[in-house]
Amino acid sequence: MTHLRMPSSRRRSAGFTLIEMVVVVAIVGILAAAAQPMLSLAVRRQKEFELHRALRTLRTAIDSYHQAVVDGKIAVTADARDGYPTSLQELVDGVPNATVRDRKIYFLRSLPRDPFAEPSIAAAQTWGLRSYESSADAPQPGRDVFDVYSLAPGNALDGQPYRSW
Repeated sequence: MTHLRMPSSRRRSAGFTLIEMVVVVAIVGILAAAAQPMLSLAVRRQKEFELHRALRTLRTAIDSYHQAVVDGKIAVTADARDGYPTSLQELVDGVPNATVRDRKIYFLRSLPRDPFAEPSIAAAQTWGLRSYESSADAPQPGRDVFDVYSLAPGNALDGQPYRSW
C-alpha cells in the first residue's frame, strides 16, 4: 500500500504556527500599550467637561434664584437680604412663589455632582460653598450660597487648579 503525500505547500496553509501567533499577540500588546495613555487622557477630558457643565448649571440656577428675588417672585426675610439660596438643596426642592399662590419655583431638577468626587459621597457634599460675605480668594460657607467650586484636588489639563474654576 502506498501512502499519498500532500505537497508541503498544502500542509503549511492549514493553520498558523506558534511563532506567527506570538508575533500577532506582541503587536496587539504594543498597540494596546500605546493607546492606554490616550484613553486615560480622554477620560480626564470628559470629566473636566462634565465639571464645567455642572458648575455652569449650578451657577445659572443660583443667579436665577437671585434674579427671582430681585423681581419680587420670591419673598425673602430680613435676614436674607442678599437674596441668595440658603442651600443647594433649596434650588431642587423649590421655593414658594410670591406672585402665584400655592405654587413653587424650581431652579434645578436634580443636583449635579462633581465628577471628580467619590461616587459614595452625596451630590451636595461634593461642592465647596461660598457665601456672599466671603472673599473669592478664601471662600467660606455662610448663611447663603453665593457661589460653588470644586473640591477636587489637583490641576486641570491646562494647569489651572480645579478649585479656581
